[in-house]
Amino acid sequence: MSFQFEHSNSTWVRYSEYEWKQAEDGKLYLTACADAQPTIYDPLKEYQQLVLDALYIGRLGMRQEQDDTEIQDEIKAFAEKYGLFGLMTALPTTPSFMDYEAVYLPKNRFIKKETMSTEDYLNLFFPFDKLDVVKRSVESLWNIEGDNMMMALAMTMSDRPMAVNMSFQRQYAESYEWMKQVFTDWAFNATTVFLYYNDYDKLDDDYKQLMRQSIRAFDGNAPSYHIELLEQPTLVWDFHSLLLGIQMMLSFMLTDKSNPMRVCKKCSKFFVASRPSAVFCSPRCKNQYNVYKNRAKNKQTKLRNKI
Repeated sequence: MSFQFEHSNSTWVRYSEYEWKQAEDGKLYLTACADAQPTIYDPLKEYQQLVLDALYIGRLGMRQEQDDTEIQDEIKAFAEKYGLFGLMTALPTTPSFMDYEAVYLPKNRFIKKETMSTEDYLNLFFPFDKLDVVKRSVESLWNIEGDNMMMALAMTMSDRPMAVNMSFQRQYAESYEWMKQVFTDWAFNATTVFLYYNDYDKLDDDYKQLMRQSIRAFDGNAPSYHIELLEQPTLVWDFHSLLLGIQMMLSFMLTDKSNPMRVCKKCSKFFVASRPSAVFCSPRCKNQYNVYKNRAKNKQTKLRNKI
């Protein structure tokens, strides 16, 4: 799949440290620490590991007995490596919703309303410190004075829609329940694809149809793109959220025939197979599996000898 991103680049913002904070309504949010430093990076340069890390957290969320502390620690570490999802700009019909009178929302997992006032919508992602924003019909005024680092970040990313730039600010926060659901949905869909083909001969027709319907629901707004004339014509993906970027990269990886994504036979983690016959994510897992298999075989032999 390397040709898909070989001459592409994109940018996103991550902070050096995040923390979980509880809002007045009792909901838990992940947000950048007060003294955290922002970094601009290109998520496409490490897209495979990005997707695999996301699926690992999703598999934790799929467990019947969930340990929220473990999941929260993993999500925090994920954010410090890649940044927050940018849910605020992933959910509406356009990331430029600040240019409209209200925020318009297609069907999604989190907000049932089809439209919301801009102020109410922003409050979902700024539950602690509010941005200094004045909204009058389609006009918006955002005052960012007072924090030189945030001003510099906003100027650096000034080519992005205003709402995308807002989601890069230190005050921005995302709900734990929403983030966990996103991770879990990705892992569920990836697992569905794996089971569909791995157990195809064992599944009845009704269950196959149910799985096909389930994977059809795996969709979303696609990122736009443009071409820049750099050292060579370069395809630039305009990700208005990391969430949609991951979802697109996961879609490519699920349909890649040359380097298929598989589930390790030992540890059950997703991995990208380097060859068609690969069933283990690492030599360590292969060795551990063989040791366990040999021990089980020896026990069966001893049991038969006793009989």
